[in-house]
Amino acid sequence: MIKWRLLASTAFLAAVTQNALAQERVTWWYEQATPEQQALIDQNIVQPFEAGSQYDLVIDFRGSELDKQLRVAMLSGSGPDIVYTPGPSYVAPMAQSGQLLALDKYSAEYGWDDRILPVFLEMGRYDGKLYALPKTYETLGLYYNKSLFAEHGWREPTSLDELEALADMMIESGITPFAAGNADWRGANEWFVSLALNAVAGPDNMQKALTGEIAWTSEPFRLAVDRLNSWWQKGYFGRNYFSVQSGEQASDLMTSGQAGMMPSGTWAFHNVSVYSNKNSAEVGFVGFPSAEGAPVFPLGVGSTFSIAASSKNTDGAAAVINYVFSPAVYGSLNSAWQGEWNIPLRDLSEVTMADNVMPLFTQAMNQLATSVNEGNYGYTTWTFLPPATNSYLINGIEEVWLNRVSTEDYLAQLDQTFQQELEEGKVPAVPQR
Repeated sequence: MIKWRLLASTAFLAAVTQNALAQERVTWWYEQATPEQQALIDQNIVQPFEAGSQYDLVIDFRGSELDKQLRVAMLSGSGPDIVYTPGPSYVAPMAQSGQLLALDKYSAEYGWDDRILPVFLEMGRYDGKLYALPKTYETLGLYYNKSLFAEHGWREPTSLDELEALADMMIESGITPFAAGNADWRGANEWFVSLALNAVAGPDNMQKALTGEIAWTSEPFRLAVDRLNSWWQKGYFGRNYFSVQSGEQASDLMTSGQAGMMPSGTWAFHNVSVYSNKNSAEVGFVGFPSAEGAPVFPLGVGSTFSIAASSKNTDGAAAVINYVFSPAVYGSLNSAWQGEWNIPLRDLSEVTMADNVMPLFTQAMNQLATSVNEGNYGYTTWTFLPPATNSYLINGIEEVWLNRVSTEDYLAQLDQTFQQELEEGKVPAVPQR
C-alpha cells in the first residue's frame, strides 16, 4: 500500500511538473519562410526573448497552408497560442466567433497605446475591443532597373499614360515590362488589383466602397479593372506569370534586365537587395503612378498578432508579442530582412539600423510614414476587404484575364459577396482619412 501511494505520488508530481512546463511554452504558427529567414527569426526573436524571460517560444513554420490549417485548428480550439493571420480582414470574423482574446488588458499593461501608431491600433479593433496588433505596415510601389533605364534613356513614369508608353517600348525591345508571378503565392494577384483600384478609381472611391456608400460595380471600379486587364492582354505581365515565383524569381528577373519594372510591395526590399548585388544592377523605387499623375501609396498590414481565446498561456503569448514590438527587434530584423518587419512603432529614435541597409529602403519607409501621417494613402485589398470578398477578388481576376468572365460580372460577384459580409459585420475597420 505504501509503495502504491509512493508511485501514485511520484506520477502525480511528474504530471504536475510536466503540466507546469507546458504552461511555460508559447506556440506560434508562422507562414512560409526560407531557411535563411527562419534562422533570422530564431536569432533576432526566439533566442533573445527566451534569454530574458521564463517562457519557451516554439515557432512552427507552416508554409503557404498556414491560413487553412489555422482556420481548422481555431474552430476546434487546438490552435497555437499566438494567432498569426495574413491581415486585419481575418480578425473580425475570428473575434466575432469568440476565437480571439481581447487584448485591452495587455495593451494597458505594456503601454501599446503609447508605443504603436494609432491608425494601426484602430485596424485591430472589433466591437470596441482590441483583438490584433499589426506585425508590419507596408505599401505597394514600382521597383525599376535604373541601370537598364539609363542604358535605354528611359525615365521613371509619373503617370499611368507614361507607364503604359514605357511598357510598350519595353515589349518592342524584347523586355517584359512587369516582373511578376504567382507560382508560389496566388494572393500575389491582388497586389495588382490593389494598384489598379487605387491608381484609377482612387482612394476616395475605395473608402466609399469599403464603408458601403457606393457599390463595387460603380464606374470607377469598372474602369480600374478594365485598365488592369488591358495590361494583361498586352503582355505587360509576361508569358510565364503562372510559373514565376512572386519573390526571389521576380526580383531576379527585374535586376537582371529581363524585366524592366516590378510592381510589388515594400516587403520585397530584401530580395531586391540580394539580387541587385548578384546582377550588379542599380534599382529605384517610386510610388505607383495614378491616372491623375501623383503616386498613390496603398496602405497595407501584411500580418497581425492575436492571442487565441483557447490559449492556456495568454500571459506568455502577450509577452512574446510585446517583445516583437520593441526597438531592438525593429532594428535587428529590418537590418537583415528589409521590408518584412516594418513594425508600426510611434518612436523610432531608439532604433539602431545596420550600416549596410539599402538607403532606398530607408527613403521608402520615411516616405510611407509621411504619407500615412498626412492621411495621403490608399487601401490594399488584403487589409480592408473581408475574407470571402478578398478570396474572390484574388481568384476571380484570373477569370477576367483569361477571358472567362467579364469585368461587369466579376465586379457584380465581388459586390454581392462584400454586401453580405458587410451586413454580417465582417468588414475590417476603415480609418477615417
